[in-house]
Amino acid sequence: MAARASLCALGWRLWKGSRNFSVSSCRNSTAQNGGFLLSTNMKWVQFSNLHVDVPKDLTKPTITISDEPDTLYKRLSVLVKGHDKAVLDSYEYFAVLAAKELGISIKVHEPPRKIERFTLLKSVHIFKKHRVQYEMRTLYRCLELEHLTGSTADVYLEYIQRNLPEGVAMEVTKTKLGTVTRTHQEANLGNSTRGKRRKQAIKSQTTCAGM
Repeated sequence: MAARASLCALGWRLWKGSRNFSVSSCRNSTAQNGGFLLSTNMKWVQFSNLHVDVPKDLTKPTITISDEPDTLYKRLSVLVKGHDKAVLDSYEYFAVLAAKELGISIKVHEPPRKIERFTLLKSVHIFKKHRVQYEMRTLYRCLELEHLTGSTADVYLEYIQRNLPEGVAMEVTKTKLGTVTRTHQEANLGNSTRGKRRKQAIKSQTTCAGM
């Protein structure tokens, strides 16, 4: 009985020691791994804080500055057409709000709508008196933007084109400002001299007729 009691006590001590050893080893491993538990079944398990791996070779985006002058636009006309009035009203509100956020002066007017009617047979194999009429209404919105740079115009157009709703078409007309070249000046001078000569000829003809 004494031997049995001593064996039980020895087994209890060994079991308790192995348990303490496993807990301490786990604590040491988690402390060395920075709060992570490594095992064969689980790769990375986090206990408390969030860990994000950030690559060291991540480069910041570079901003390139070109010496070329920016394009200037006197006017930018955006014509939008569709068949649903509510959709056009919503898109007009969106485009005007985006222009105001960018500091662009904008004017909106509504051209007259276009109505097309088609009269067709109700069926292919039917008499001509059985017909049906279809009507297609096209509504328009015209956005006029003035005094824009090329970069601002590109940003604004890309933004409103990406958010263009389905069933709506867009047409853009750009009026660019350019420098007056020597040929243009000579052409303008030639036109002005021709106009003066014509006026002088008309005056001489009127004086001769009066005499």
